Amino acid sequence: MESSRNPVSLKQDYPEPEALPSLLELISLNQVDGFDSFKPASSFQTFSLSATGTETSDVQNAANEPLSIDNLIHAVSISMPASPMQATSKSNENRVLFDGHGGDGFADGIADPSVASETLAKQVKFHSQPMPKGAAIDQPVNFSHHPSIRRLKDRRFDTFKTWQGKLEKQLSNLRGKPQERGPDQEVPQNSENEALPVDRYFDALEGPELDTLRPSEESVLPDDKTWPFLLRYPVSSFSICLGVSSQAIMWKTLATAPSTKFLHISLEVNRILWFISLVLVAIVSSIYLLKVIFFFEAVRREYFHPIRVNFFFSPWIALLFLCLGVPPSIAENLPEALWYVLMVPIFCLELKIYGQWMSGGQRRLSKVANPSNHLSIVGNFVGALLGASMGLKEGPIFFFAVGLAHYTVLFVTLYQRLPTNATLPKELHPVFFLFVAVPSVASMAWAKIQGSFDHGSRIAYFIALFLYFSLAVRVKFFCGFKFSLAWWAYTFPMTGAAIAAIRYSSEVTNIVNQTLSVILSAVATLIVTALLVTTIIHAFVLRDLFPNDIAIAISERKPKPHRKWFHRRNGSSYHARCKKDADLETCFNPPKTDKN
Repeated sequence: MESSRNPVSLKQDYPEPEALPSLLELISLNQVDGFDSFKPASSFQTFSLSATGTETSDVQNAANEPLSIDNLIHAVSISMPASPMQATSKSNENRVLFDGHGGDGFADGIADPSVASETLAKQVKFHSQPMPKGAAIDQPVNFSHHPSIRRLKDRRFDTFKTWQGKLEKQLSNLRGKPQERGPDQEVPQNSENEALPVDRYFDALEGPELDTLRPSEESVLPDDKTWPFLLRYPVSSFSICLGVSSQAIMWKTLATAPSTKFLHISLEVNRILWFISLVLVAIVSSIYLLKVIFFFEAVRREYFHPIRVNFFFSPWIALLFLCLGVPPSIAENLPEALWYVLMVPIFCLELKIYGQWMSGGQRRLSKVANPSNHLSIVGNFVGALLGASMGLKEGPIFFFAVGLAHYTVLFVTLYQRLPTNATLPKELHPVFFLFVAVPSVASMAWAKIQGSFDHGSRIAYFIALFLYFSLAVRVKFFCGFKFSLAWWAYTFPMTGAAIAAIRYSSEVTNIVNQTLSVILSAVATLIVTALLVTTIIHAFVLRDLFPNDIAIAISERKPKPHRKWFHRRNGSSYHARCKKDADLETCFNPPKTDKN
């Protein structure tokens, strides 16, 4: 072998290194790009450093010449950038400093170290650059605890997300880097297959609407920040659709009823209101559909909420209103199949709700009864009214009978007392107008089934009219409280009472009934217009229409109570003895004072 015939020793004679400070000992020369040093030595091996850090030996250039190991002198020629900024330029990728003086720096193919060092001193100019933190030691800089980064990586909402939280966790596990959560980013346990029992709602929440967290409970979602919009968007938002779409029905009735022909109202008003209602229903439904897609756990908690479940009737009732208020120019007769499509979801919900009322348990009617339960009743009469308008007979009578039976029980339960033994707060006083909604729609439904406004329809209408007046005279009962979505409970029942008054005035035409129907219609229109404007202001200007929905943020388990092991009373005599004596019995059994 040629290497055996020409052995080369790479022994280098370096002076004894001096002791360096501890900080400099941690710094390696190869860890900083563009940084190197020239080590003076008596013997070097000629090599070059390329941009990729590979070393090329030049000993093979003189392999044919016999070399003396004792007299061998090696020179080092290193390409050094003029500044660290120049180290990354493409022009210096293959730059090697072999010959800087036209061949004067080499003798017999061996570089002269004196010339090389002089050339380096003339050409190389170093600039001091700040060293990034973490370069001296092989550890990356961790910014995960920065406040702004922690806000962006807040994982406390992942429990209510449908896919995102699980997907991020799976991707992190596949990369071998599990997600690290801070103490304020702990995600509560989520039962994927089991819903919260109804007992937890009653244990964790209070108030007639079960929407206030008890002081002993803790929210699973942060209460120090505003939640995502979809989490704050409640199912009760569909009450806005009920109020506006019922207006389209009222103005259609005003334009077509014989008793109000003297008003000369055009059907164009009905057409405009119907299109507005259609757009509003589409927007509200689309937003809540997004909530179903991205925050399904929140929707499920609303569904199992003993009060919120009643509002799941609202979307289908709003669609029934759209069918009742459709302008004659668009459709004179709707297909009968549409009625069955809209009534099937209502029927399924009633099987669940009414069955729980009857079977007992925590969801029995005497425990969960609330004015919002009227929403689960009124759908029967609205469906009966639409079916009778289409010419159906048996289906409308069926739903009318079911609604009448359960309304009687609900009316007695609510009229007797509230089951929670607590009065409704002022913010929820408008829901009392839901008492008017059911008898108003029932009177029109029975009149359509029978073909005339007979005695049964009049009985229901007079009940609604009395309840309307009994609530209207209590002006202070509905004033002086903050605006909320509960205010929309005014609109649908008042509009229903106005429509029933128009139908009755067409059957019994006189100046009193005509005047009453016009007054009720004007009041209902003013209320809806004022609420619509107020809702837009609070939603887009003040941006406080949708606060954090505490009702869905309860924990799955009741928090453990904090036990007080010592009954301490500062300044008492036994408190001082507890500090001095080791007798625990004295501390646990404080002395009793004699009351003589």
